[in-house]
Amino acid sequence: MVIIMKGTGGRLVCILVKNSIKIISLLFAVSAVSFVLVSASPVDPVGQYILGLGTAVSPQQRVEIENYWGVNEPPMERYLGWLSELLRGNLGESALYRRPVADIIGERFVNSIALMLCAWLLSGVIGFGLGCIMGMYQGKLPDRMLKKVCYILSSTPTFWLGLVFLLLFSVRLKWFPIGFSGPIGVADSDVTIWQKLHHLILPAFTLSLMSFAGIALHTRGKLIDVLNSEYVLFAKARGEGKWTILRRHGLRNIVLPALTLQFASFAELFGGSVVAENVFSYPGLGSAVSAAGLNCDVPLLLGITLFSALFVCVGNMIADLLYGIVDPQIREVNQ
Repeated sequence: MVIIMKGTGGRLVCILVKNSIKIISLLFAVSAVSFVLVSASPVDPVGQYILGLGTAVSPQQRVEIENYWGVNEPPMERYLGWLSELLRGNLGESALYRRPVADIIGERFVNSIALMLCAWLLSGVIGFGLGCIMGMYQGKLPDRMLKKVCYILSSTPTFWLGLVFLLLFSVRLKWFPIGFSGPIGVADSDVTIWQKLHHLILPAFTLSLMSFAGIALHTRGKLIDVLNSEYVLFAKARGEGKWTILRRHGLRNIVLPALTLQFASFAELFGGSVVAENVFSYPGLGSAVSAAGLNCDVPLLLGITLFSALFVCVGNMIADLLYGIVDPQIREVNQ
């Protein structure tokens, strides 16, 4: 519910507490649903684990593995046991990587957040800028051309764009590397920031094209509504130019909706990163969750699912808090 209110520290704390309660409740629901779906999967996790070992396992050893993982226990007992360990900060051990899930998420998240942050900034800047241009040139050639580009890109699969960009910019023009987060054969500690950026540009640009079209078209529609309003017509009658009108009257009315849509794209970006990271062999959370799903790595799959839900919820909470900064008269209060 959006209400008019004065900005105070107490109200800010109230928003944080209410959002935190909402996030905790949502994470609990996500954990329960995810555990049920994974438990109902027809894939045998113990069989996949043994297959990943690459060695023969005796029936007695298989029984010991099943007892260690508790796969023969009732689902409710397994969930409560997993939940109790989760509350202690233990996400379990990955069957695929043979390492704690928390360590894998921490390492992969650094690469994923760099990719998603670059793509998020690119999509916001490009989408907002193109939306302003289309709105200012409504019905003219720039507007018609950019609208067609937005419609085409919004309906184009991310993996297909990634493959096209790989063939064009990496294989044919050789401007960018084919994949990975650094040069092959070079230790992570020896990779420079410029080399990391060089490997990051192409997947980030591909991922940004996934959501900028929606922001551009939404900004265009909002700007057209503003330009057709009575106070803008009065400003034109006073002799103000169109770019002055955009700066004085347009931006303040279209920034907040664009910001809302931009933060709402967190979930879309995380889903798109799974495809982009697999296309470009980028070592992030997206490629890790794909590998966990294919190899039935239950602890890693559940850990990344919870972490991604937390990531999206925190992004939405930040958007709620930024409303008061963009427009001091408006603040989102969850009741």
